[in-house]
Amino acid sequence: MAGTPGAADLPSRRLLLVEDDRELGDMLAALFTEQGYTVDVALEGQRGLHLGLSRAYDVLIVDRGLPALDGLDLLRRLRRQAVTAPVLLLTAFGSVSDRVDGLDAGAEDYLVKPFEIDELLARVRALSRRNLDQAMLLPLGAGWLDAESHIVRLPSGEQVTLSGQECKLLSALAARPRQVHTRRSLRQRVFDGASKESIVDTYVYYLRNKLGSGVVRTVRGVGYRLGDL
Repeated sequence: MAGTPGAADLPSRRLLLVEDDRELGDMLAALFTEQGYTVDVALEGQRGLHLGLSRAYDVLIVDRGLPALDGLDLLRRLRRQAVTAPVLLLTAFGSVSDRVDGLDAGAEDYLVKPFEIDELLARVRALSRRNLDQAMLLPLGAGWLDAESHIVRLPSGEQVTLSGQECKLLSALAARPRQVHTRRSLRQRVFDGASKESIVDTYVYYLRNKLGSGVVRTVRGVGYRLGDL
């Protein structure tokens, strides 16, 4: 594995790295931190699954050969839970059938070890740009959320402007529309771990007040999920 990373003009994005080789994981985490990413590292599949389900990421890098829960199984479980962030699969297996297995499991890209650092950076930049472009417009039933301008376009054509925190909350729900989100997970992901769990309920109230009571559904005893406009 060779190559010297060049300077990259990347926005601050969140990346999950699931890699059981601690030395490689530490090196890649430092590398992507320098490139402007906020990086979480999991050394095994179960931890990676927990992080992938409880936090919102822009890109995931997953090693295929993980202990306990391998990379393909981890990826399938994330996709079944409507986690749509793009995934780059790292593997020591380079046959066509291995690549097909990875892509069929839900990976967007596939890189065989040993790899060039510059190629890894370029592939992750491409996935990050693609995800950023797709994330700007999020479907809300028959309406849309423009996450860049904080504007909701209602089915009637009317436009409603959201505050920054309202937009972040609605974006988190819309990015995983079939998932039920606990108050705790929303507090961590949207409100940076604010001490009061009631902050989630407060902003759900604000969204319902602006967009109608059905935009966020309450799942009793669990939390919230995206509703309809």
